[in-house]
Amino acid sequence: MIETYAYARAGLLGNPSDGYFGKTISLLVRNFRARVLLYPSARLEIRPSKSDLPVFDSLDDLYTSTRWRGYYGGIRIVQALIVRFLDYCKEKGIDLPERNFTLEYESTVPLRLGMGGSSAIITAALRALMQYYSIEIPVPIQANLVLETETRELGVSAGLQDRVIQAYGGVVYMDFDQELMQRQGYGHYEPLDPALLDRLYVAYRTSLSEGTELFHNNVRERWRRGEPLVVDAMKTWASYAEQGRAALIAGDRKRLHELIDANFDLRTKLYEIGEGNLEMIHAARSCGASANFAGSGGAIVGLYESDEQFGKLTAALGAIGVAVIRPKIV
Repeated sequence: MIETYAYARAGLLGNPSDGYFGKTISLLVRNFRARVLLYPSARLEIRPSKSDLPVFDSLDDLYTSTRWRGYYGGIRIVQALIVRFLDYCKEKGIDLPERNFTLEYESTVPLRLGMGGSSAIITAALRALMQYYSIEIPVPIQANLVLETETRELGVSAGLQDRVIQAYGGVVYMDFDQELMQRQGYGHYEPLDPALLDRLYVAYRTSLSEGTELFHNNVRERWRRGEPLVVDAMKTWASYAEQGRAALIAGDRKRLHELIDANFDLRTKLYEIGEGNLEMIHAARSCGASANFAGSGGAIVGLYESDEQFGKLTAALGAIGVAVIRPKIV
């Protein structure tokens, strides 16, 4: 039996420029994980997890579960990955033996909060398939395959940031320079020492999420048209990641605080931010912590400076239905 894992993630700086040839810094959050079991069987089967089963205790349970999880479970994304994996093997001239399997999955990653829940399931499943068929795929290409599963097979709008950090682990500075991406098919990915990220928190809503899809509006179309406000914002976000890398290495926490706050503040000029997300940001900053979206809404990330401040942060966010954790990066 093959058992594989992939973990949640949080974008620290540069997000959402990863989908616009920008730069980002992201970290793994090992407090939450997707787990895949794969073992030989007579027929090929993808077994449903709880989120795939249309069985509810009541109308209220159906409503709450749907608002929290969305309308789809994980079977479709695992199936899409297998199709993309087969296409990749054909493209590379890899002949797969006729060996069926059963694949089971489960996930503890909070849903619809921009913490990479779907890509964690796909990443763990890809690792299981690679082991089962004894195939080695370069790490940056693994991230590409996970992204293509969602964009090419499922039509989901997404960027590489989540998939890169889940493939590499730890803390990674990513440069998605357009010329480099076009030349080699992936960006420059530089692992950073996780010890550089001291006194970091991640907070996320424990009640109904506003959903990350609310914030993926018409920015991409405006960027494609060359609208100066959007083009300049993407360049600015990329510069925040670049400056953040330098601040991390230099141990300049004051500058990191400033960049984390600036990253979110710029977002408010391009995107419509829901009241629940603004409430989280304001509550965290009222305690003296910095705060930025960890993804596209529903979860935030930032720095705090003392255990006393972390206690205040936990109390202030807990009062509005938001959990606070110290992320386990390694």
